[in-house]
Amino acid sequence: MRAILESMTDTPARLLNLLSLLQTPREWPGSELAERLDVSPRTIRRDIDRLRDLGYPVEATKGAVGGYRLVAGAAMPPLLLDDEEAVAIAVGLRAGAGHAIEGIEEASVRALAKLEQVLPSRLRHRVTTLQAATLPLTRGDGATIDPQTLTVIAGTVTARERLRFCYRAGDGAETRRQVEPYRLVSTGRRWYLVAYDMGRDDWRTFRVDRVTEPFATGARFTPREMPAGDAAELLSHSMSRHQQEHEVDVSFEAPASFVAARLPEHLGAPAPTGESTCRLRARSADSVEWLALRLALVDCEFTVHSPQPLREYMTDLATRLARATS
Repeated sequence: MRAILESMTDTPARLLNLLSLLQTPREWPGSELAERLDVSPRTIRRDIDRLRDLGYPVEATKGAVGGYRLVAGAAMPPLLLDDEEAVAIAVGLRAGAGHAIEGIEEASVRALAKLEQVLPSRLRHRVTTLQAATLPLTRGDGATIDPQTLTVIAGTVTARERLRFCYRAGDGAETRRQVEPYRLVSTGRRWYLVAYDMGRDDWRTFRVDRVTEPFATGARFTPREMPAGDAAELLSHSMSRHQQEHEVDVSFEAPASFVAARLPEHLGAPAPTGESTCRLRARSADSVEWLALRLALVDCEFTVHSPQPLREYMTDLATRLARATS
């Protein structure tokens, strides 16, 4: 009876669901795939053969911990992408992920992990070469991220697999962590990992640009109940506890429309004080280093009234810049 019911199901849809699972960077036991798709192990074996016939390089391993995984083949599997399109997409995703460009979300990281999982070595080499030769116009506050770090973390989040890594705190201290990764969250300028820290026995958030040597342990875990509504809310609470807000007050020698077009939206809009002057008053949890950079990029004369740490940093920065050109 089960075989009859399975034959009546939507085979193309089931194959797409199976392919989606296999494209996560892990090995899937046949029994787990059968449970996920609510079919028999025999049907899974038959569907695997269909994927192979379509050109997807599915590798099978035997033994007690054996299973199926998608590997890089001699050619791109039929993803409706030619070589040039695959390279273009991978370069774009890696650039966006590595430099935390606003608008690149977790879905893009998952797509990058899936694409790089099946890229042939010749295409992967081209992607790496192009990425190394490309310099973006802006780098935010300098907190760059290795795209490979993001893809490893994304893989463990999807596979519910414990993760080990080295973490550098804000004061420079380095520690080894083992966590149950829950979600990657992008704030626009930075990526954060929300995870349960096994050593601290509590939930923690980690800046991904401070993560090095990420390693998927292979140990599965059952997700715990979060203390907040979701990962984004937990991150927001964590940031509000640890970040000091500044009362920013800056006068500009330029029209309000000119200044507003060159400042991040979250700082708000400056108020006109004349035909060619304006003033910005805002609360910000951004670092004084980042604020100084953004103000300088407005490209007009301005005066910082507060906060005092920003005034002091800009004075020191001006001195260093003057020495650099003397």
